[in-house]
Amino acid sequence: MIKAIRLTLILITAVVNSFAQQKFTVSGTVRSQRTGETLIGATIRVGAAGTSSNDYGFFSLTLEKGKYNIEATAVGMQTKNIPVTLDKDITLNLALEDEQKTLDNITIIASSKSRSLSSPQMGIERLTSKEIKNIPALLGERDVLKTVQLLPGIKSAGDGNSGFYVRGGAADQNLIMLDEATVYNASHLLGFFSTFNSDAIKDVTVYKGGMPAQYGGRLSSVLDIKMNDGNNQDYSVSGGIGLISAKLNVEGPIQKDKSSFLVTGRRTYADMFLKLAKDSSLRDNTLYFYDLNAKLNYSIGSKDRIYLSGYFGKDRLAAGETFGMDWGNSTGTFRWNHIFSNKLFSNTSAIFSNYDYNISIRSGANDFDIFSQIRDWNLKQEFQWYLTNRNNIRFGFNTIYHTIRPGEVRPVSDKSSINEALLQKRYSWENAIYATNTWKASDKLQITYGLRLTLFSILGKGDFYNITPEGEISDTLSYEKGKFVKTYVNPEPRLAASYQLNAVSSVKASYVRNVQNLHLISNSTTSSPTDKWVATTNIIRPEVSDLFAVGYYRNLWDNTYELTAETYYKTMQHQIDYRDGANVYINSDAIETQLLFGKGRAYGIEWQFKKKAGKLTGWLSYTLSKTEKKINGINNNNWYNARQDRTHDIALVVSYQLNKKWTISANWIFYTGNAVTFPAGKYKVDDQVVFYYTERNGYRMPDYHRLDIGATWLLKQKKRFSSELNFSLYNAYGRENAYTITFRESKDDPERTEAVQLALFRFIPSVSYNFKF
Repeated sequence: MIKAIRLTLILITAVVNSFAQQKFTVSGTVRSQRTGETLIGATIRVGAAGTSSNDYGFFSLTLEKGKYNIEATAVGMQTKNIPVTLDKDITLNLALEDEQKTLDNITIIASSKSRSLSSPQMGIERLTSKEIKNIPALLGERDVLKTVQLLPGIKSAGDGNSGFYVRGGAADQNLIMLDEATVYNASHLLGFFSTFNSDAIKDVTVYKGGMPAQYGGRLSSVLDIKMNDGNNQDYSVSGGIGLISAKLNVEGPIQKDKSSFLVTGRRTYADMFLKLAKDSSLRDNTLYFYDLNAKLNYSIGSKDRIYLSGYFGKDRLAAGETFGMDWGNSTGTFRWNHIFSNKLFSNTSAIFSNYDYNISIRSGANDFDIFSQIRDWNLKQEFQWYLTNRNNIRFGFNTIYHTIRPGEVRPVSDKSSINEALLQKRYSWENAIYATNTWKASDKLQITYGLRLTLFSILGKGDFYNITPEGEISDTLSYEKGKFVKTYVNPEPRLAASYQLNAVSSVKASYVRNVQNLHLISNSTTSSPTDKWVATTNIIRPEVSDLFAVGYYRNLWDNTYELTAETYYKTMQHQIDYRDGANVYINSDAIETQLLFGKGRAYGIEWQFKKKAGKLTGWLSYTLSKTEKKINGINNNNWYNARQDRTHDIALVVSYQLNKKWTISANWIFYTGNAVTFPAGKYKVDDQVVFYYTERNGYRMPDYHRLDIGATWLLKQKKRFSSELNFSLYNAYGRENAYTITFRESKDDPERTEAVQLALFRFIPSVSYNFKF
């Protein structure tokens, strides 16, 4: 009897196994056939099953045994169909051709792919090089950050400022990365231009909220910029000459199909025009910036690839020999990609980041320099595990060692009357581990859940303080080098879900907690290269935000149009603001004596209507929002407007292809003026007028609006050579938008106070010539 039962079980098992479907995995890398560049976010689809390539072009898809037609597509690329017989695990490396763009009879061409309706990721925006190229630019210099500021929920900090505000966050609450390296000051020429040369950029991704667990360190957003790898198929040279700048890009294979290089340089020459000035004092002034991007990559067999990339940029501003200021960033990234298996991908990165500024004062006996710096050494390890077609897991760790030199005043000679003053260096060690899983629960429902755990340790050597409620030092604690002063541990949960209502629409919701341990100290209305970065201390606690968001997404008219709407509510803890009358540039290690701490909140709704195909493309975005703080000791302990609070923000961006040769474009923006603190009255002390202030940020700058127009004339388009002229007019109707407003006594009536408005730009035309061969 037992033998019969055993035999029956064996037979049943054999039958089940004979009917069970075996599964195999197809994996590989997606690249451009023309340049060899890996393609980020390419879609690989087999019927209802599908996946997308990761940040390095790798994909993995597991299917049952059988014959399939694999469809691969990417932005700006032709769709490719590949028949495969899947009876074992296979490697399939895909090379996609550029999209054919014949304009005979003005063929309608998709300019970008549809937003993913099924992905749970919210608050994400991607920019292509074409979209950046077609935006009219100040003085003809295409600018990534200026383009980003035209997206919904992202607000420009104003003329002469490359900073931006995202969903109620301050400018320092945005994590800006170039090839994984943090860029602490992303501006050139005091904010008129960004540090990013568009010719060196491959991909721009903005996370306005709900950012994945692999990102951390900032409350509001992530701007992840990746450089081109370099053409590994053929050599090419491109560049451009404009009114105030010139640039050159060289790339090509070191060993075809295996390795390549990229070198991109840019320099302005506005200072050269100063030599033509009639005023001799202007001829001695200096005003310019330069930057350099470089990258190498090399394939070591079929499973390994290494990358080495770097950026170096510097600004120089000087008034003759009496005053000079220079500031700049330098970054370096070494990356190693390794494919452990057809389901497990690894990226290891060693990253260096540095930002510093130096001010030189030369005035006879008072010759001295002021120096400040923030420097990071960063190690990051990440794995991407394609567990099944329904579960995609990312996990890893990140460790960063921060060194901040907040300020050093050094005399340049023994004869100087200025004494040396060195603020204490600050050291900290930031660690994080994270894991996240994107789970396809059903054909309509997808969920992403994860956790990031951050440990921030304050390290000696140095003195740390206890502060009274009045801002006085009550106690000083000294620590030796390498000693742990305090460690903050913060969990950061992430949760997002999407539900696809039908083939063209979906709804999404998300919750994310973010923690920030580095803070920018500034009390001016605009960002400055001399703003101070400070780390969390025993008194300055980590900033914490909790963001809730819900959105609706719909593709219209055969995916030609796209409508999105997202609403959010964000609470913020341990927010920083300044005591009334604070001096944030106080020559003391105890910056905490000038600060107060409290909470904040931000809420709003964002709409975008986008046309993605045809001769006319572009978008209209509108943001309605509110941002407030409540800090004891400020504004009678009541809620008050944050500096970045704006009620309305509108952007209209259009591009029109007239014919084969001409493309015209325009953008119009409007936003409510920033919240500012103006004097409420005045009094005299020793015949000197002193203004006094009451409500913090209780007034508004005037509303801002501006129209920019541009046109691109394609001069020549050959296989080996192309060239074009770009024309633009910034602030086309000459609006005098307020940059600053100051107050003074009227010369005609000293009893009367008058406001003086300074505007920067009116009617700024430009022309630039661009070429490639």
